[in-house]
Amino acid sequence: MKTVAFIGGGSFGTALSTIVAAKGCRVNIFDIDQEHLSRMEADMENKDYLPGVKLKGDYHFCRTGEEAVRDADFVVFALPAQHVRSAISAAAPFIRKDAVITCISKGIEQKTHKRMSEVIGEYFDLDRYVCISGPSHAEEVGIGVPTAVAMSSRKEESAMAMAELFMNNRFRVYLNDDMMGMELAASLKNVLAVGSGIINGLGYGDNTLAAMLTRGCAETTALGVVMGARPSTFFGLAGIGDMIVTCTSIHSRNFRCGRLIGQGYSPEDAIKEIGMVAEGMYTAEVVHELAESLNVEMPISDAIYNVIRGNITVEDAMETLMGRPMGYEMDYL
Repeated sequence: MKTVAFIGGGSFGTALSTIVAAKGCRVNIFDIDQEHLSRMEADMENKDYLPGVKLKGDYHFCRTGEEAVRDADFVVFALPAQHVRSAISAAAPFIRKDAVITCISKGIEQKTHKRMSEVIGEYFDLDRYVCISGPSHAEEVGIGVPTAVAMSSRKEESAMAMAELFMNNRFRVYLNDDMMGMELAASLKNVLAVGSGIINGLGYGDNTLAAMLTRGCAETTALGVVMGARPSTFFGLAGIGDMIVTCTSIHSRNFRCGRLIGQGYSPEDAIKEIGMVAEGMYTAEVVHELAESLNVEMPISDAIYNVIRGNITVEDAMETLMGRPMGYEMDYL
């Protein structure tokens, strides 16, 4: 059977590991936090980030990244987006030349504005890289709730190999050849999830949430199209599918972080309270900078960014958005 290495011991990587372990694969897990890794090994459970999901199968908890990846057929980077570069640069010399690689981070690198495939492309041939995205809460994947995601690669053979690795009767994979669109949709929806949480925390209702998500989807599609993505991708699993689960569920760290802000927490205190990385809090700055540089109007994303930065209050943000001049709904297409 195949060996699958997971770099990072977070919730989603752990959930995905249960799928391949159940299929008889050897699972190597490395995390820079060795105490966390030791607890996982002792408990055969990730009690810190995915409690209640027992780890059954051929698991190996590795003390170095080299140990985890050197014999792996597949390597999964399961880290926050802002830590991907350092992890990949450390692991790259030890990864087999024929290994298929994926990164499950849903974010854009700050300062460089690079998508994860662009970061990874600095270290590996993208023909063996696969992007995975879609509505897939770790808490549900880990217990076998039926889930569907999309995968994309520059080389279809790589996407098919990764799809076959993960597909089972509870985890379905579709192929999508618009990797840029998938990465952008996955990243930008995290900003909207912070906004949806703010709306919830303020006590606003379904009308407000539906309006924000619809217009937010319009904004993200507009930016994606300007950058070269296909509009249809933003209405697929990596787009509206992922947006629905991330923007409406208590499982979502971005949603929970936003809800705390809506309830009166400062952005800094909200992040501390969540205790895990909420990608949207960092992606908001990247989206703001991209929108400005590409001259794309994104009032909702901009309002969320300014709330996170402490430039405006949540009440002022809502007042500004509701008071904008009237326009045509479909101008973004």
